[in-house]
Amino acid sequence: MTRSRQIHLGAFMRPVSIHTGAWRYPGAWPDANFNLAHLKRLIQTLEAAKFDAFFMADHLAVLNMPVDALKRSHTVTSFEPFTLLSALAMVTERIGLIATASTTYDEPFHVARRFASLDHLSAGRAGWNIVTTGNPETSHNFGSDQHLAHATRYARAREFYDVVTGLWDSWADDAFVRDVDAGIYFDPEKLHVLDHKGEFLSVRGPLNIARPVQGWPVIVQAGASDAGRQLAAETAEVIFGSETTLAGGKAFYANVKGRMQAIGRDPDHLKILPAAFVVVGETVAEAKAKRAHLDSLVHYDSGIRSLSIALDYDVSAFDPDGPLPEIPESNASKSGRDRFVTAARAKNLTIRQLAAKAGSYAGLAFVGTAQTIADEMEAWLEERGSDGFNIMFPFIPAGLEDFTSGVIPELQRRGLFRKEYEGTSLRDHLGLPRPENRFFATPG
Repeated sequence: MTRSRQIHLGAFMRPVSIHTGAWRYPGAWPDANFNLAHLKRLIQTLEAAKFDAFFMADHLAVLNMPVDALKRSHTVTSFEPFTLLSALAMVTERIGLIATASTTYDEPFHVARRFASLDHLSAGRAGWNIVTTGNPETSHNFGSDQHLAHATRYARAREFYDVVTGLWDSWADDAFVRDVDAGIYFDPEKLHVLDHKGEFLSVRGPLNIARPVQGWPVIVQAGASDAGRQLAAETAEVIFGSETTLAGGKAFYANVKGRMQAIGRDPDHLKILPAAFVVVGETVAEAKAKRAHLDSLVHYDSGIRSLSIALDYDVSAFDPDGPLPEIPESNASKSGRDRFVTAARAKNLTIRQLAAKAGSYAGLAFVGTAQTIADEMEAWLEERGSDGFNIMFPFIPAGLEDFTSGVIPELQRRGLFRKEYEGTSLRDHLGLPRPENRFFATPG
């Protein structure tokens, strides 16, 4: 049976596991973040399982931790996303390739050109994860001691999106006639010079690469604040969500898709995929034991620093077994901070307990058998809590292989997930339309 609504699945692969203890788990690949052979095997396994996309987050700075904590992190080094995904495009054929690029610490021309290039190299499989960069320490790597304010970052991001997509539309789809006999390579009437001058950006254009295969690479966004939701409603085609309960997921889903309707966008043209940390066992008890062992590998030095980063406030000097003190507002990611503050207040968690969550994974988790995990995923889909999930694997490679060999077949048996790709592009996988060129009518 094939159902009208199908689950969409991305694989969160930078880091290959977000869990601080992942690299220490028995049988894990400690160097998986920075080993091309391993990453090639992983993406090919995901493609064989028919995943929509391979998703690469990115950081523009080493985590702001004391060395005693930083030395325990397996995310200190990783490949630059475009370099890696260009290489992986050559060893895959269908799976989407999503990279993060910052609207705060990059320039629109660079971003537009890189993603257009990746889309051409992969024959239409690129996606851009728009981030405003929440880590204030990043500013020090870009010639500034001042991180832009949250509201300013989002205002710049909105203009940045307009410029990048405008640059992608520099050329009509049929601009390059390549008439050998006449000696005409392109039609000048089908070239548009953007000449953008805005509040934050000044970009002349045009882009010096043909329009992307997909028209535009798929637009992905991850902000959960009010500003982030509005940016997503106006621009995004995929949201990398962060809700941790089905009730929260349903509220977020309704809020963002309602905002889309209010501005005239089709809600079906946005797929909401919350992050889901998935641990699979032959029994629920076995899965819980795997998670418990994994969590036990998180050192307190690492966990407390991860918590301080999430809060953008150093809590290491407070009593580990005492409550979380009042935390002032910050200029970092608001949604990440609020998750920990809310959990601390609602469950009376100590700083030690919060540190354990920060070092392991505090978000949505499905821990069980292939059947129980499929049950939970089906509930999120059917109750409009999500359109699918961005899967986070607990350890590599076994955690990924447990999911692809167990949960994927169960979802397929229920008619909830594809058995074969039906198209070739990332837009095809997600059921998204190809954007019209804002400057030129589609030929034909």
